[in-house]
Amino acid sequence: MIPPPAAPAGPRDLRALPKAHLHLHFTGSMRHDTLLELAERDGIRLPDQLVADWPPQLSAADEKGWFRFQRLYDVARSVLRTEDDVRRLVREAAEDDVLDGGRWLEIQVDPSGYAARFGGITAFTDLVLDAVAEAERSTGLGIALVVAANRTRHPLDARTLARLAAQYAGRGVVGFGLSNDERRGSTADFERAFAIAERAGLLLTPHGGELRGPEHVRVCLDALHADRLGHGVRSAEDPALLERIVAAGVALEVCPVSNVALGVYSDLTSVPLPTLLEAGATVALGADDPLLFGSRLAGQYATMRAAHDLPDTTLAELARMSFRASRAPSDVVAAGMAGIDAWLAGPPRD
Repeated sequence: MIPPPAAPAGPRDLRALPKAHLHLHFTGSMRHDTLLELAERDGIRLPDQLVADWPPQLSAADEKGWFRFQRLYDVARSVLRTEDDVRRLVREAAEDDVLDGGRWLEIQVDPSGYAARFGGITAFTDLVLDAVAEAERSTGLGIALVVAANRTRHPLDARTLARLAAQYAGRGVVGFGLSNDERRGSTADFERAFAIAERAGLLLTPHGGELRGPEHVRVCLDALHADRLGHGVRSAEDPALLERIVAAGVALEVCPVSNVALGVYSDLTSVPLPTLLEAGATVALGADDPLLFGSRLAGQYATMRAAHDLPDTTLAELARMSFRASRAPSDVVAAGMAGIDAWLAGPPRD
């Protein structure tokens, strides 16, 4: 009797693929269960979108949509009341990344959003860095901070944060960013803040090329001298711009699930990851705000695998690019690369 043909082996486990995580916001990294627990502890009433209707149905197709998204983020931030809350958030974010194959994390935080409750921007930064050191010891994950200014605030505030980031350069802070709605304010007005960060040797990683298109990416490159772009996915709409990005070695922090949730693309198959890769762009997949989008690091790889039928060789290269685009120490990068090779050399799971 001829035995039936063996079923084809399944794809490799993406949670076992070593990765660097380069686009994760501080409050947005919070576990949903933690949000609920902390809110109940202090009698904070959460909107239904963060409770029964979680993850929320979001869209940022217009400024009203972004306002609703930002309101949910601000409510989530409000549950962080004590130093132990901050330490818990950092520890749990690290634990979740390790479970997803994370070996290095650059977490983005705007200290001014927490300063009133935690004694000012310097005191809060010290607290977060202390929490990072604890989380590194308990999880083995390498972690660094990217200090991010809020583009809806005055550019002078951004300069203050750039000076703060510069003071901590080499002491746990590796980069300086610019977040919030790209459609608000003038990006060029933040040029002097980014110049301060650039002189300190910090990585420059403003948000650009998600809610606005290629024209805003050019501003981020020309005025802010971006080394990496938070999102940058809409660079795919302009071949000449994409060629410039590739030639300059500017990495793109692409967050597919949030792109779809916010209405930038209608579905995951429309996220133009193949276009970016075919052009030779360096892409690092990130989770953005798992608390609001319901998907963590490994989920970004899984959705792109499914949406674009990506082979494991391509997924391994995405993981390699995440390490290359990071500010991880050389030994962390080397170990990550070796782990990726081992993952790819191993058998697919049954």
